[in-house]
Amino acid sequence: MGKIAFIFPGQGAQYKGMAKDIAAEYRSASDIFDQAGEALGFDMREMIFEGDEETLKITENTQPAIVTASVACLMPLLEAGIKPDFTAGLSLGEYSAHVASGTMDFKTAVSLVRKRGKYMQEAVPLGIGTMAAIIGLSREDVEDCCREASQYGVVEPANYNCPGQISIAGETRAVEKAMELCRERGAKRTVQLAVSAPFHCSMLTPARDRLRAELENIEFSDFKVPLVANVTAEIVGSPAEIKDLLARQVCSPVLWEDSIRHMLELGADTFVEIGPGKVLSGFMRKIDRDARTFNVEDLSSLEKTLEEIGK
Repeated sequence: MGKIAFIFPGQGAQYKGMAKDIAAEYRSASDIFDQAGEALGFDMREMIFEGDEETLKITENTQPAIVTASVACLMPLLEAGIKPDFTAGLSLGEYSAHVASGTMDFKTAVSLVRKRGKYMQEAVPLGIGTMAAIIGLSREDVEDCCREASQYGVVEPANYNCPGQISIAGETRAVEKAMELCRERGAKRTVQLAVSAPFHCSMLTPARDRLRAELENIEFSDFKVPLVANVTAEIVGSPAEIKDLLARQVCSPVLWEDSIRHMLELGADTFVEIGPGKVLSGFMRKIDRDARTFNVEDLSSLEKTLEEIGK
């Protein structure tokens, strides 16, 4: 029998109504929305189920909303007795993974990511920085293009998502120059992303420092399930390392492809994407087509996963 990894999506996966039918059907999932309201002081149900897309797009709203929906979607799996052997999450999703791994409770996580979103948004004034997706180019070529374009300003690899898909972040002019160089190198496409800040690059260092101060106030528990960190693509050795890794994650590239490959090497053959969207499932197909991949974001995907995962 192979091993199961639970993986959790990051910012950009949000949509109005996420996890609504799961919360209506499962008391444990509904309780997560109640806990979010208690922790944050506003009605998370109303914002996600009844609010508008623009409000949901504001980073300090997006981050707690996605973590709430993801953990709500997690609850029925745990109730069904499906336990992971590993967890990981893309960027923001690493906080949902920590909840699943038992190192922090949900209310701590949702409070923390609201502050994280605020700090990330405030680190770089709007319009100064941007991000872009580079499609169809090797990581070495993308890194070379960033180095060459850095004479125009900060530009760095931000997310190593899967083979042929890497995002870059930095100052707008430098990112645009790097996109141009990547096209000259043979990139199939370069797409400037609709983001509010240049995430996972050195421009976010002020957010790292503010988040580090918040993390100092938190006592992390022992891991019940091993977690693979974005910053290292390795299993976190002890709770003592968590604060540093989560702080550094804000301004360091996300080694997602490497993280998945590490779990594959450790025997994972089934990956369940838990939370809104299917972005991570798409990455999985490009990393390893032989791995079984499921997602849980609503009742129909939950029922399919519960039916198939026991086979």
